[in-house]
Amino acid sequence: MSDIIDVHTHYVPKGWPDLSADAGVDAPWLRVESESDAIIMMGTREFRRIQSDAWDYEVRLRDMDADGVRAQVVSPTPAFFNYGRTPEEAERIARIFNDLALTIVEPAPDRLVPFCQVPLQDTDAACRELERCVENGHRGVEIGNHVGDRDLDSEGIVTFLQHCASLSVPVFVHPWDMASSPRLDRWMAQWLAGMPAETHLSILSLILGGGFDRIDESLRIAFAHGGGSFAFWLGRVDNAWHRRHDIIGTSAEPPSRYVDRFYVDSVVFDERALRLLVDTMGSERVLVGSDYPYPLGERPVGSVVRKSEFLTPEARAMIEHENAMRFLGLS
Repeated sequence: MSDIIDVHTHYVPKGWPDLSADAGVDAPWLRVESESDAIIMMGTREFRRIQSDAWDYEVRLRDMDADGVRAQVVSPTPAFFNYGRTPEEAERIARIFNDLALTIVEPAPDRLVPFCQVPLQDTDAACRELERCVENGHRGVEIGNHVGDRDLDSEGIVTFLQHCASLSVPVFVHPWDMASSPRLDRWMAQWLAGMPAETHLSILSLILGGGFDRIDESLRIAFAHGGGSFAFWLGRVDNAWHRRHDIIGTSAEPPSRYVDRFYVDSVVFDERALRLLVDTMGSERVLVGSDYPYPLGERPVGSVVRKSEFLTPEARAMIEHENAMRFLGLS
């Protein structure tokens, strides 16, 4: 078996209690079609069709074995973050899904690494749920890249990230709640253009918003989908920092000085994109991710990393598992 550690996968439980307490909210529920098929519903609207690989650890382990994956970080599906609900409701839902996640990974604790979700709209509630989850066996936390119009540099979220640093809990940032418009509602453009832009923006918020300047350097934080468009446009951001310092000179250092403060995953699907990512971030800051089990993910897991001829054996080993060990606090 390969030594690959996949830091970007998701789960969906096979059912959960009624979540419709908030009036006017399209509560998520699961319409089970068969033993192996279901549809995530948002009220009466079909959101996504899923299969048993979302909840069945045996299916997941078979796929991992087929792809040569030693271990997998299992994170929530962002549709269930519920940042738009009241903090009380979001905390109740987080507890439900976090406890169900532990039942999914429990049969294979050496291979399935659970990450929790938190009610990020309320700092105290988020810190409280994080502590409860870590005590119960979660190894990290997945958060969305924004809460309404609040980005990751807002005071409450910075406080939460600092709490993660103090507890040595790794953070995985996933884009969600992308903007919608007639131009973005075609061809899955929210996913093809909106997701990369959202991730880029959330990295910029921690840099240009001064978040990294206010958070201890011990914070271990990673961004999904190769960090979005950040690597491609880092030169533009640096140029703007120097030439329009009167507007964006809000960070203590130029943006390129912060690339050693975070990780990105490898879900970029093309060797040329991976080369740019490694050249920009350094091979010590890239982690294998797949977005399993969703159809826009990479299968077999780690294909581009395995096939990329520009990687030295040492760099490939770092990306496949050594960096993930460090990110997860296993070494």
